[in-house]
Amino acid sequence: MSDLTATDTPPKRSFLQSLEVDTRLLGMIGAFALVCIVFNILTDGRFLTPRNVFNLSIQTASVAIMATGMVFVIVTRNIDLSVGAILAVCSATMALTQTRFLPDTLGLGLGHPLIPWVTIAFGIAVGALIGAFNGWLVGYQGIPAFIVTLGGFLVWRNVGWVQTSGQTIGPLDPVFQDFGGINGTLGTQWSWVFAGVAVLTTCWLLWSNRKTKVGHGFPVKPVWAEVSLTVILSGAILAFVATLNAYAVPERAVARDFADYGCATAVGCNPSYGIPVSVLLLIAVAVTLTVVARRTRLGRYIFATGGNPDAAELSGINTRLLTVKVFAIMGVLCAIAAVVASARQTYHTNDIGTLDELRVIAAAVIGGTALSGGVGTIYGAILGALIMQSLQSGMAMVGVDAPYQNIVVGSVLVFAVWVDIQYRKITGAK
Repeated sequence: MSDLTATDTPPKRSFLQSLEVDTRLLGMIGAFALVCIVFNILTDGRFLTPRNVFNLSIQTASVAIMATGMVFVIVTRNIDLSVGAILAVCSATMALTQTRFLPDTLGLGLGHPLIPWVTIAFGIAVGALIGAFNGWLVGYQGIPAFIVTLGGFLVWRNVGWVQTSGQTIGPLDPVFQDFGGINGTLGTQWSWVFAGVAVLTTCWLLWSNRKTKVGHGFPVKPVWAEVSLTVILSGAILAFVATLNAYAVPERAVARDFADYGCATAVGCNPSYGIPVSVLLLIAVAVTLTVVARRTRLGRYIFATGGNPDAAELSGINTRLLTVKVFAIMGVLCAIAAVVASARQTYHTNDIGTLDELRVIAAAVIGGTALSGGVGTIYGAILGALIMQSLQSGMAMVGVDAPYQNIVVGSVLVFAVWVDIQYRKITGAK
């Protein structure tokens, strides 16, 4: 029997315990905050300017998109070393589609409204097929994922080179370029509209989740803790949007295209960039995969298989087909990341996506995805990608040479895995 009697009061809980926030998440947030503070001091306040925050967001997007898919791959106890190469071949395919295939075959010139959407659909199809093929080799042929994707790393990188004969392909379609984030942003007004919708959605989700728990008799946080969490999340959303809205469009750009910013004349026109389209795309991917992970049968199967593959198979889960699906999802996300990366550059180059496989895996692992399988979160991978990009950008701003940057990033990856191992030992987590 319990030692507590009816008159006993439950032990007091700290503020963080009452919020019931994942301690790993708090640790990552703390690490990110520390990185930002240190580099902001070293750069005399230039690191946390609206301009640099804007640049960080668009630089992180493509790697973060792939990192969300890598969570599913690693959770199922696999690995994908070919993501950067798949990104390159998808980028080459889409660049050739919009600059050569569609104009030559269908007579559609740059600027035609169908070009960007046909191009993206074709690129996603190519990414899905390559990913599914990798999954088939792993799931149905029994070849280790490390070998399959290591071979894919070599094969698909050079397929992309053969497609373009080593040439840079561009310029890309203007609407397609909007997905890169530099040429495509919401502007001040629509960014605030998005912020308002995001805050309302956050409030609704938190309180509807509380209502559901109460309805089923599950324990819930104190009301003050729920309100505090709502205020913290809403404040973070508003602060992020306010920072992006504070980054004004340069005067020379306004003078050149003032009509594009909704101004009658360049005089007195002071528009801001707002939220980049690439960040919206990342948010859409993150929300979709979070729903898949937490609310769908596919998500339950993925985490069950990663936790215990033998038990999952004995329970009736087709683990081989599941492997194909997971790698196909990874391929689709590589194609979406290719859209963002090539659109940001406004052209395709053969070195696009180089070393992205290492950045993606590092982001997922730093974000708390266990290499032993069964554990991982989408938001953790995105935060891991943000930490990685912040480190690289901060070191570049300070003047650290590229070799030393890679040394630091590699050390951080090993340290993150060590911390994860120690955390599991202390907490007894699997």
